[in-house]
Amino acid sequence: MIQVSIIEDDETIKKNLLTYLGFFDDLQVHISCGSVEEYIRHLHKGQDTSDILLLDIGLPGMTGLEGISLIKEQKPDLDIIMLTTYDEEEKIIEALRSGACSYLSKKTPLEQIIETIRLVQAGGSYMSPAIARKLTLFMTKGAIPKKQSSQLTPKQVEVIEGLVDGLSYNALAEKMSVSVSTVKTHIKRIYLTLHVKSKAEAVAKYLKS
Repeated sequence: MIQVSIIEDDETIKKNLLTYLGFFDDLQVHISCGSVEEYIRHLHKGQDTSDILLLDIGLPGMTGLEGISLIKEQKPDLDIIMLTTYDEEEKIIEALRSGACSYLSKKTPLEQIIETIRLVQAGGSYMSPAIARKLTLFMTKGAIPKKQSSQLTPKQVEVIEGLVDGLSYNALAEKMSVSVSTVKTHIKRIYLTLHVKSKAEAVAKYLKS
């Protein structure tokens, strides 16, 4: 059972999410609230056992972007999926750098939101295609020189190409016949070589080079 929490101040959107998530036996909504502050109160009381958080940006009081680091401090293993109307490149990058693992537009079909939750739970990440394109175009403005990309080892290239294809850590490990720990080590070294801090940045720079 995947435990999901929601921070969304639009009652119609929240109700639709709650109703749709309730149709699936492998998903359960644990906490549903309208602000970061309310959610953090649940954390302080030790009441949250969620695996995944659906988080909006435009919230009353503290914004979703401001809340990511505070939430991750309290619950570092929580996977945060941004679900928001904001598609500015700077906000996308700030969310990913702060600790979010996926970024979805509120225009995303409910079926895709469910698939994203399952993908993230399996160790993967996802961005709405339109958002991924925006981010790629933005990131490639400052892309790395080709010679730096060529410093990646064949195994690291295989890993990053798997990330481009949306493979989870587990799927990559199985494909490469290595452990998940080895995959994570390759990814850390890729970050160092490409001078990036997230999978999204690494993929964007690799595609450009």
